[in-house]
Amino acid sequence: MSAHPLLLVLAGPAGSGKSTLCDRLRHERPEFDRVVTTTTRAPRPGEVDGVHYHFLDAAEFRRRIAAGAFLEWAQVHGDHEDRLYGTLRASVLEPLAAGRDLVINVDVQGVENLRRAARAEPVLARALTTVFIIVDPAELAARMRARAGDHEEEIARRLATAEAELRAAPGFDHRIHSRSRDEDFAALLALIAAARAHPRA
Repeated sequence: MSAHPLLLVLAGPAGSGKSTLCDRLRHERPEFDRVVTTTTRAPRPGEVDGVHYHFLDAAEFRRRIAAGAFLEWAQVHGDHEDRLYGTLRASVLEPLAAGRDLVINVDVQGVENLRRAARAEPVLARALTTVFIIVDPAELAARMRARAGDHEEEIARRLATAEAELRAAPGFDHRIHSRSRDEDFAALLALIAAARAHPRA
């Protein structure tokens, strides 16, 4: 437990490796817990409620929005149905108050909503540390094609989204220029050490 816990928020375009970094950090640095976010989509095979996501139906999700239960939430437009995603206040504020370090990956909009929430939550303001993973667009396209499964139209859409997201990078506390997985992880550990050395008051 830490007197100055961190909420490490990773963002970056699809294919930047932010999910891989989160998973590796939790595996190699067990003091970090992953924030379990909330969604209205149905669980996929093998997913467990409260472990992979908190799964709610749309009516319950919206009831909790109205009750102020979310630090941030967004409606994500899909091909077949719109889905709601969000981060419950209790999933973040309670572990931080207990001195637990947390890591989460969210989109740029989610980061801005967390910053807004931090203005009213001192424990969140002290802990919030934002990191943007920057990837060269040509490298990003190559990674997307290497993953296979996506059509060129989908890749083009994701690259257009990535271009918009990259414009937000200067507003983050830290930026990692993605190279290899090991180099990215080493950079993440270095910025965690820097945040520990200079905790926010």
